[in-house]
Amino acid sequence: MEAPALTVSPDAVEMILTLLAQEGEGEFALLIEVTGFRGGQFQYELSFVDMSVRKPEHVLEHHGELRVLIPELDIEKLRGASLDLNDEGLSMNNPNVPASPAMTATAGSLTGPLAEQVAMVLSEQVNPAIAMHGGAAELVSVDGSTAYLRLSGGCQGCGLAQVTLKQGIERILLESIPELAGVVDVTDHSSGENPYYEQAKK
Repeated sequence: MEAPALTVSPDAVEMILTLLAQEGEGEFALLIEVTGFRGGQFQYELSFVDMSVRKPEHVLEHHGELRVLIPELDIEKLRGASLDLNDEGLSMNNPNVPASPAMTATAGSLTGPLAEQVAMVLSEQVNPAIAMHGGAAELVSVDGSTAYLRLSGGCQGCGLAQVTLKQGIERILLESIPELAGVVDVTDHSSGENPYYEQAKK
């Protein structure tokens, strides 16, 4: 039998079982789902569900008397994590982190009229404007009517990168190229030799 993906501390088990006892009659379980990520960490939703509504894709783990249901798709995201009880309540300690957007394969290409227009606007309008902040933007690909960009230099890792993208780069591109519908930043803002150096200079 495969070992549970998740570890639940005895204190957490006791507290959860106490709460489950208040749910009334029925066989209840704690459902743990990964709902997204923020700040480089997964976000979770914990809820009590009756075992009668268990879905085929739910993996059942037993932690003492506590039943825990985890969607099969979330198992590897939670493998090695621990659910603990501290002064503030339940706390998830997870060694796993979401995959970087920069590692996600982007469909599309760098060829075609739209890609050429985006590259030209980046070269002639965008990069000269953000070069004063030590930043640069490069076209990764164009998929349909969406351009995928990677920011570098002072824009990589900058806390204002999304503001720069939305209010500056995206605005310039959309105003200059009517055929373009959107711009997506695929930069890995957690890496880089010195991603915050421009702010440190100020």
